[in-house]
Amino acid sequence: MRAGHVCSVLASLMLLWLGVAAAQEASSWKTLSGNAPAIVAKGGFSGVFPDSSEDAYGFVQYASSPATILYCDVRLTKDKFGICLPDIKMDNCTDIADIYPQGQKTYLVNGVPTSGWFSVDYNLTELGQVPLMRSISSRTPRFDSNFNAILAVEDVQSKFKPPGIWLNVQHDRFYNQFNLSMRNYIISVSKRVVVNYISSPEVTFLSSLHGRVSNKTKLVFRFLDESTLEPSMNKTYASILKNLTFVKTFASGILVPKSYIWPTSSDNYLQLYTSVVDDAHKAGLEIYAADFANDFMLSYNHSYDPLAEYLSFIDNGVFSVDGVLSDFPVTPSEAIGCFANLNKSNTDHGKPLIISHNGASGDYPGCTDLAYQKAVDDGADVIDCPVQVTKDGVLVCMSSVNLMDGTTVARSQFASQTAVIKDIQNVRGVFTFNLTWDDIVKNLRPKISTPFTTYRLDRNPRYRNAGNFMRLSDFLDFTKDKDLSGIMISIEHAAFVVEELGFDMVDTVIKTLGDAGYNNQTAQKVMIQSTNSSVLEKFKQQTKYDLVYMINEEVRDAAPSSLTDIKKFASAVSVDTGSVFPESHHFTMYKTNLVQTLQNAGLSVYVYTLMNEFASQAYDFFSDPTVQINWYVTAAGVDGLITEFPATARRYKLNNCINMGNSTPVFMDPARAGDLMLTIVKSARPPALAPMPLLTDSDVAEPPLPPAKSNSNTPPTHSGATRMHVHASHILVLVILPMLFAWCSLV
Repeated sequence: MRAGHVCSVLASLMLLWLGVAAAQEASSWKTLSGNAPAIVAKGGFSGVFPDSSEDAYGFVQYASSPATILYCDVRLTKDKFGICLPDIKMDNCTDIADIYPQGQKTYLVNGVPTSGWFSVDYNLTELGQVPLMRSISSRTPRFDSNFNAILAVEDVQSKFKPPGIWLNVQHDRFYNQFNLSMRNYIISVSKRVVVNYISSPEVTFLSSLHGRVSNKTKLVFRFLDESTLEPSMNKTYASILKNLTFVKTFASGILVPKSYIWPTSSDNYLQLYTSVVDDAHKAGLEIYAADFANDFMLSYNHSYDPLAEYLSFIDNGVFSVDGVLSDFPVTPSEAIGCFANLNKSNTDHGKPLIISHNGASGDYPGCTDLAYQKAVDDGADVIDCPVQVTKDGVLVCMSSVNLMDGTTVARSQFASQTAVIKDIQNVRGVFTFNLTWDDIVKNLRPKISTPFTTYRLDRNPRYRNAGNFMRLSDFLDFTKDKDLSGIMISIEHAAFVVEELGFDMVDTVIKTLGDAGYNNQTAQKVMIQSTNSSVLEKFKQQTKYDLVYMINEEVRDAAPSSLTDIKKFASAVSVDTGSVFPESHHFTMYKTNLVQTLQNAGLSVYVYTLMNEFASQAYDFFSDPTVQINWYVTAAGVDGLITEFPATARRYKLNNCINMGNSTPVFMDPARAGDLMLTIVKSARPPALAPMPLLTDSDVAEPPLPPAKSNSNTPPTHSGATRMHVHASHILVLVILPMLFAWCSLV
């Protein structure tokens, strides 16, 4: 018995050891050292604040991993001080042209005549009058007014005490023209400041430091564009890349543009990854990837999700880079700290509920079979069908009643049928009820939505017209065997359709759902969404579906009387993102009480519409849709997310940093709405918002839907515009007939 007990204990210990070993293996990184990749903040948090500014460096500690390394592009002044500037031309990153308007010079930079303002013409005291500005003009200019002074290298260490400093020397040969030695400066400063990394694209410069700085300082050779000539060897960087054993003689690592690892095609789709990470590791070199910025154009494969891009470099199952250089260090912090090595097989239909918006319409044309399949594959809990009716009475899933919005009708033979129907919209359109189902299927193609064309942010252009239209019956057949918690049917313009076209959308939707068996199953709930209380009241009378009232305006709160009305016909409410975190000029101003008010009344709250493109987000979200989701879930407490990119929301639900309480990493702990705006000097802050309205019972209450004028559920063949023409003809006949009768009597 004792022997059996001992064997049992040994077996348990062995299983425990195997479990620990397996866990360690699962969590190990494919970096050269086996440690987590390094996060390097390029010029601090330069995606928001002026690069290399006190604001940028100081903000890193509030929104990034505590292990984040601060990066400084070193330039030399006339009096031999090293300063941090992102560009050798100061007019590209400071206000020097206004401070010293006569200071423009032309110098050779790597053999190329270059005009601008240069640090070598000024001493440190003179540059103390020059404020830093954003170096990328598309970013907000509001922080430029904060007068961030130029920082010396020593300032970065003394002011911020980072866990590591990375000095980059881009133009050593340039300074030699002015009898300035970057080599001497770097050796000198490394004796006063702990420098963890020194990088340069110049072989001779790095070689000159070898053995002359601390052996704890890593020398990193920086690769520029493959066709560019390395200035000291006169060889292209592509040719040097083929001889990494040579690089190992003077460096411990390499820094490469991210395209060296994941190249893209001419139309911006990912190609196969290269062997450069494996080649570097085989040569004993660490490899760091550069050029990461959330507000830059990403490959279409990443669906405008910067976190997905980082994960493709550090958690792809094949290789991991040893570090990333980023303008937005919050996102690699999330990737490394919370989103690597996720158990993606876990399907959880709990909060927050992920509801698609026209399927995965950020990746494929909305409401097509491709968009719906992608939404299912990406882990949506609920997929939606906005129902429209055709001329011959077919219910279809279509993002808009106006076919100009989501189809190629503008290039079809039906383009001449445009009309204005003020009960629907004030712009001309060709409407679903103008065409039959066959007209649509045989002559039109879907068209992907492109809400940010002014920013040149196209969506998946290879598939801009891909996919097939779906009737409501097709949609219901599709959803039956899918891993979904439910479906959502959205209905708009029901009163117009029944009054003007004689077609009862509510009755027909109920019948179609019944025919598909949705009244006799419990596996998937049916949600009906509408901005019209009259629609939901009719569903309430005839069904037991979950009813969702959509508030289609931005409101700050809901009056008690409106809550009483909503609860008569709905169990949930959809609210616009701006009703939760109102924005002024893309800065959040405050958090409203709307979500809490609705939830206290017993109503679930869904927020719409979330998109991945940085142009859709407040600056407070750092051009990162995961940060945005975290705000709405953690800070606002919404119950569901209506999104065009379900994959991003699904990954959020799987992250390793959920429910950590006081141990939540700083980069997963949302700031208060309005805090970022308060870091701007008062004179440059965005204007205050006008008071937002309160939702009242008069906003909610509507008369009941009128009955259909015809027993048939087939709409007449004319549009509202045509009906107006018919009424005018009747009036003309009534005027002419009496005149004819009078003339006849005279005759």
